Amino acid sequence: MSDTDGKKPLGLGGAPRSGQVKQSFSHGRTKSVVVETKRKRVVVPTPVKPGAPGAGTASAATNLGDPSKRPAGISDAEMERRLAALRAAKAREVEDAARRAEEDKAREEERAQRRAEIEAKEREDRERAEALRLKAEEEERAAKAEAAARIAAAEARKADVLGTRARSATPPPAPAKPADRAAPAAPGATEDARGPASAKPGLPTPRKTDREKDDRADRGAKRGGDEGRRSGKLTLSDAISDEGGRQRSLAAIKRKQEKARAKALGLGHKAEKQSRDVQLPETIVVSELANRMAERAADVVKALMKMGMMVTMNQAIDADTAELVIEEFGHKAVRVSDADVEQVIDTVKDSDDSLLPRPPIVTIMGHVDHGKTSLLDAIRKTSVVSGEAGGITQHIGAYQVKTPNGQLVTFLDTPGHAAFTSMRSRGAQVTDIVVLVVAADDAVMPQTVEAINHAKAAKVPMIVAINKIDKHEANPTKVRTDLLQHEVVVEAMSGDVQDVEVSAKTGLGLDDLLEAIALQAEVLELRANPNRAASGAVIEAKLDVGRGPVATVLVQNGTLRKGDIFVVGEQWGKVRALINDKGETIAEAGPSVPVEVLGLSGTPSAGDTLNVVETEAQAREIADYRIKTAKDKRAAAGAATTLEQLMAKAKADQSVAELPILIKADVQGSAEAIVQAMEKIGNEEVRVRVLHSGVGAITDTDVALAEASKAPIIGFNVRANATARASATQKGVEIRYYSIIYDLVDDIKAAASGLLKAEVRETFIGYAKILEVFKVSGVGKVAGCLVTEGVARRSAGVRLLRDNVVIHEGTLKTLKRFKDEVKEVISGQECGMAFENYEDIRQGDVIEIFEREEVQRTLD
Repeated sequence: MSDTDGKKPLGLGGAPRSGQVKQSFSHGRTKSVVVETKRKRVVVPTPVKPGAPGAGTASAATNLGDPSKRPAGISDAEMERRLAALRAAKAREVEDAARRAEEDKAREEERAQRRAEIEAKEREDRERAEALRLKAEEEERAAKAEAAARIAAAEARKADVLGTRARSATPPPAPAKPADRAAPAAPGATEDARGPASAKPGLPTPRKTDREKDDRADRGAKRGGDEGRRSGKLTLSDAISDEGGRQRSLAAIKRKQEKARAKALGLGHKAEKQSRDVQLPETIVVSELANRMAERAADVVKALMKMGMMVTMNQAIDADTAELVIEEFGHKAVRVSDADVEQVIDTVKDSDDSLLPRPPIVTIMGHVDHGKTSLLDAIRKTSVVSGEAGGITQHIGAYQVKTPNGQLVTFLDTPGHAAFTSMRSRGAQVTDIVVLVVAADDAVMPQTVEAINHAKAAKVPMIVAINKIDKHEANPTKVRTDLLQHEVVVEAMSGDVQDVEVSAKTGLGLDDLLEAIALQAEVLELRANPNRAASGAVIEAKLDVGRGPVATVLVQNGTLRKGDIFVVGEQWGKVRALINDKGETIAEAGPSVPVEVLGLSGTPSAGDTLNVVETEAQAREIADYRIKTAKDKRAAAGAATTLEQLMAKAKADQSVAELPILIKADVQGSAEAIVQAMEKIGNEEVRVRVLHSGVGAITDTDVALAEASKAPIIGFNVRANATARASATQKGVEIRYYSIIYDLVDDIKAAASGLLKAEVRETFIGYAKILEVFKVSGVGKVAGCLVTEGVARRSAGVRLLRDNVVIHEGTLKTLKRFKDEVKEVISGQECGMAFENYEDIRQGDVIEIFEREEVQRTLD
């Protein structure tokens, strides 16, 4: 019985068509698989030749078909259309098949051409690498043979000298040349060492996987010889053995190949250094400077270190240093400014038609207690002096006064204490006229001279007001004479400086002073344009608890209005309110009008310039630029310190005692003046170090800083808030409050004096002569002495003199008279003395006796 049992085998219906498909697997394995495909049945009507007899009827019958076999409802015309569409589709199919066959043939030709090019290139690379390797091996063998010949010659010479018979050493046979091993195969070979391109013509080209396998086999065969690369595991014995010598790696051969190719193409020459124009701002980071020069940052840092500057690539340097570096690298520095953002500030000069008369700005200057504020009080008919602590002015006050003839005058009152030098300097810079107040009973004093110098530096005209003329001891002539020493010649002495004798107490001469101010202002022809963006100078700034940062601004040009957006120093803001000198809120302030401005983002520095801009974005951008510029300048100043300066400073600081303090003041000017006064306290042994200075109340942050640095907090016209007080009590931080700068300076000076080392003074009290030297058991050598002058005390210091040369200095171990220990021995008496830890005493030596006294020093 058969397996089929009369049944047909399973398979595809119809007329099956068998074929084979070759499957590829890993490691070069393949498998042939038999598959069957089924043809698609296509029914095409048999066309009738047009020339045949009866073609018309037969064609119509054939095209139209048998009506009995036609689908229901299909007409002859519809059937004709369907047959025409079928014929057209068949024709298109034939055309598409022909076009695809042509495209496949073109792609196959292109692929074969590309494959041939790639194989040719690979063959050339292999031949070039093989040639280079053979050349390197040949050179190495020649070098080895030469070295062996030299060694053999040396041994032969040695044998001749010793008279011994030299053994001839035959050099090792040279290995077969790689060219012999790499000889080409017979022409009939299927594939030689050069690759698949040399296969017999007519044979099918091997597939890519087979070619790669053959290449790997060829390379392995080439490496298998003695001259090939090392293969297998490297052991210690193999590594230290000298057999075979060291072979060049494939990477080295490739590097040599690339170098030769670059040399052939002319790429090996070093590019000529280009000189560039380097944009150089005021400060620049080292890495950015290297970027702009197209140099390595490490080279720039190295150049700076050669100049003595220890910097990193992230530090900023100043423009002068950067210019030296640029010139050293062969480039050209082009100085530019990053201050383009400040060009929005209106700096256009006003035309003469737009200028209108403005009130004069008068600054009252002079020595402390010469009556400046009292004189201003008399003019204002107010009592400003009563509001100042200790009766001295410690802030710049700005006031506007209307004179009897109706003219407005702006007065600035500056402090006269020595610590407020910068305040007086600012007052002279923003003023039109300086009124120099000199007391008739005190004449010219140090701050009077300083005020004269400030006025001369600012090129401002002066009016001398000789005050306190009502006092009995007043001597105005002495004042005028003293002013001559400082090149101030008043009108009474045939000069050009106006002088007026006044009395703030009685009001004498005030009208004459106002008249002199009006005359001087008329001569100056003071004018300004009120119809433009405002600009002014910050006279004073403070941090108010209820109102925030407040700046006292003297408007110099334009009109400042509520709602204006402005930038002042590193701060910006929008005018929230304007308050005049009488405490009234005003809507606008014109030229020469002093006002308090509210709405700042932070407390500006006294002396900064206020400028009105159009938008908040511009104000913020200018403020950010100024902050960045100030930070870069500080960083550049720190980076400019050389290593020698740092070492010298560290060495000097070891011997200097420091008194650290924190300063908080009510206004910016007072804080600045206190810091300047603290910097002047000290000498080469002790100094005051201001850790931090600021404006406003004492806060927890200040207490934390003071605790960390073990420093007291100095509050000038400010107090600590409740939490800061509690924190200071808990942490043991000392807070001192002051309202008069005299007391503050004196206390800090006394505290710094306590850090000074006491001065040791010696007082001579007597001499003693050694008459005899005794040796006492348990004590040592004892000198029998006669006190020749003064007195000898056991607590005093002694020096041993031999031939008037000091050979020992120390203290006494014992002082005896007869057998009793005594405290002192007077002149003319004999005694016994023994020195502490010293026994080299002889007869005839002299003992000098003295006492030391410590004297506490103070800072001058």
